[in-house]
Amino acid sequence: MGYQVLARKWRPKNFHQLVGQDHVSRALINALDTDRLHHAYLFTGTRGVGKTTLARILAKCLNCETGVTSEPCGVCSTCEAIDTGRFVDLIEVDAASRTKVEDTRELLDNVQYAPSQGRFKVYLIDEVHMLSTHSFNALLKTLEEPPPHVKFLLATTDPQKLPATVLSRCLQFQLKNMPPERVVEHLRFLLAEEKVGFDEASLWLLGRAADGSMRDALSLTDQAIAFGQGNLAVDQVATMLGVLDHQHLLGLLRALVSHDPAQLMAVVGTLAEQAPDFAAVLQDLASLLHRLTLAQVVPEALPEDQLNRDELIALAASLPAEEVQLYYQLAIEGRRDLPLAPDPRTGLEMTLLRMLAFRPQGIPELPEQPLSPKTQAPEANLIEATPAEAKPVTPITQALASNPAEPVIQGQSLTPVAPLVAEALQLNEPKPMQVAIAATVPSVIEPSAIEIPAEKVPAEVIPAIQQGSATQLQTNEDWLEVFDALNLQGWAGTQIRNLCLLGRQGQSLNFAAPAQALAFIKDDLKADLQSQLEALFKENLQLTFEARDPLPLDNISVRRERLKDQLLATTLESLQEHPHIQVLQQIFQAKLDVESVVPAAWLEKNTLH
Repeated sequence: MGYQVLARKWRPKNFHQLVGQDHVSRALINALDTDRLHHAYLFTGTRGVGKTTLARILAKCLNCETGVTSEPCGVCSTCEAIDTGRFVDLIEVDAASRTKVEDTRELLDNVQYAPSQGRFKVYLIDEVHMLSTHSFNALLKTLEEPPPHVKFLLATTDPQKLPATVLSRCLQFQLKNMPPERVVEHLRFLLAEEKVGFDEASLWLLGRAADGSMRDALSLTDQAIAFGQGNLAVDQVATMLGVLDHQHLLGLLRALVSHDPAQLMAVVGTLAEQAPDFAAVLQDLASLLHRLTLAQVVPEALPEDQLNRDELIALAASLPAEEVQLYYQLAIEGRRDLPLAPDPRTGLEMTLLRMLAFRPQGIPELPEQPLSPKTQAPEANLIEATPAEAKPVTPITQALASNPAEPVIQGQSLTPVAPLVAEALQLNEPKPMQVAIAATVPSVIEPSAIEIPAEKVPAEVIPAIQQGSATQLQTNEDWLEVFDALNLQGWAGTQIRNLCLLGRQGQSLNFAAPAQALAFIKDDLKADLQSQLEALFKENLQLTFEARDPLPLDNISVRRERLKDQLLATTLESLQEHPHIQVLQQIFQAKLDVESVVPAAWLEKNTLH
């Protein structure tokens, strides 16, 4: 007998030999032991994880001459026939080559007949998602209620393409991908049995190259044994797979850790001599940075026999965690942008240099001396700081006050200027009224309360914010001032705001409101307003109401919107003239966001609403 490839020679013969699918094996073993067998099973998963193998093991369990069991003997004629593919009652169908409805009908014509040799007639349909829609429809009735002697075992790599009517008729088992650790463990056992020499690093290369498939891992191992003349060595396996020598990647990482661009370019030059796939270089570098993060955060998650484990742990201790995260993100983005680069090597070099250029630099210290004359620009506009008594002198205020006839700072010297401006903005101007702003400036300067001179506030605004200052109720102006002294909240306050006072005749007050608003002022609300006015002014009053469209006088809402607009206009004017705002505009070319300015007095409780 000739040579048999490892994937076929080491194909599992029972559930206990199956690797990495314990969740499926356990369910099937319990079902066989308790005689709770379904008539249709669906096995899904990527290529090479054991779908067909699992179906053949189940067929042996159902037809073994010792009886239905979870541990087939493997030596009876039925077990041997199934292992060699000669069992007549195991009908294996390749759905990819038999997609027509006529093929399915021909297959189902024999379902009614009893098995000729075994206990069950087992239909194993591989790549079942390749069947046509008509084939699925022809299969549905039989799949739902097959004869007692028939079992359907379906396998697919793409269950999303199966109709819901098929999925609902099957017990579905999702087979897992093989992680590199599980592949390496199985290869270690298998090669020891085959008496093939190997080193641990070569197994990890094969485990990662298998990409979750045990069959691919065994096929690559076969190829590596032939390439290495009966032995597995890491350099030979790397050459066969066309992957980078791990030392080159570590060289890139060492250069990044030492922040040495010359060494970084030297390693890239060595890599370029081997004509690598530069996208694969960035992919492998990102994978290495991932393992470096594991070594920093959860070192126990790094396998004991991981390639270069000790060196990774040493590098993890010398590199800040935020730099590793930055390098990883730039490696991912560099790989994505590689097709846009002038050439792949340039894209790799720019990505690596970008890692060095954007690594965290820390916070620069404030200069201890005032700005030197060299930083002054003749074309800059004059900015004067307002002097104040007993205020701390900062470098920028000293520069502003020392020579007001000369410009202050050069616009492009942004790095030392930002902290100085932030310090200068801590000065307090002795003004009583404040307004809250949110300016679009660098994050080193936090939005603060800019104080507005009292003389800038319009005279008509100040008395309007006093509550209940009127001594009598004669005119509409008196009504506007006395409103805030009334206990009218919520719905009641909203409706009474629509009133204006047309005039007074003796003890009678004549109010007006828009017709639509007057409809909501009911008798109970009118009575409440009357009682509160009588209690406030200590006299008996009579209230009359009429509809007016439009109102001849301002009501509460109209007057306060008008006053708010006036206050906002005055606030904006004061902000534009404020020296701090002018500093920001000249140095950073900042723009005042007018929509974000709200006068602070407007937000205070029991003032303008």
